Amino acid sequence: MCTAIVSLDPSSSVPVLLMGVRDEFLLRAWEPPGRHWPDRPGLIGGRDRRAGGTWLAVDPAAPRVATVLNGRGRDAPAAARSSRGELPLRAAADGGLDGLDLERFDPFHLLCAEPDAARLWSWDGAALVERALGPGLHIVVNNGLEGRGRRQDGQLDDGDRHMDARLAYFRPRLEAAARPEPRDGAAAQAWGEWLALANGAGLPRTDPRALLPLVDFGEAGVWGTTSVSLVALRRDGVRFDFSAAPGDPDAWQRVL
Repeated sequence: MCTAIVSLDPSSSVPVLLMGVRDEFLLRAWEPPGRHWPDRPGLIGGRDRRAGGTWLAVDPAAPRVATVLNGRGRDAPAAARSSRGELPLRAAADGGLDGLDLERFDPFHLLCAEPDAARLWSWDGAALVERALGPGLHIVVNNGLEGRGRRQDGQLDDGDRHMDARLAYFRPRLEAAARPEPRDGAAAQAWGEWLALANGAGLPRTDPRALLPLVDFGEAGVWGTTSVSLVALRRDGVRFDFSAAPGDPDAWQRVL
């Protein structure tokens, strides 16, 4: 249940703020943010060692950021399937998905933002929906923007309930928090009240409302948040902070 939170304020000196929470099985190997792709030397992001892609990519020269979440719907044929980790690389580099063969990808939500625009693409295996995001706070979870991508039969599963609980708990806290304008300084100074929220707002990681979940599935393995990214886009640059120890207020490192 990854989560992407974006705050858009065209009047601010930092018009785009993005909080990206990556959830995955803890044993899936990955590398911290860097310039991992020789064919795209301008991009910076964490690298999934299994498939070679990423969950969040930044192009500091644009400046532009893109992040992907798993969606719901019909999976791609196994023989033709491509990793969704390619999508943030493509969007961060090109600003869109022109010419992409969507049939090769399992369902996804892809968020791409620049200082003057933000878009969300949602693919369910049959249809692509593109949304322009206006000023304000937007939260994307695995069942869509603000959790609106319900099953057609209206039934809720445990994932839906947890996403609903997460949205209900964190949206009012994000709305009440002072919107930061990150530039220089340590993460706590730059991100202010947002940093406490990015650290989980004090909830246990086993709480159904948790932004940084941690679940033991027994033989299947332990699953939960493996990293958190905070990205701020100005018209003249990027601030990118990263934590590989979710919930630890001292674990934040500045990437850009």
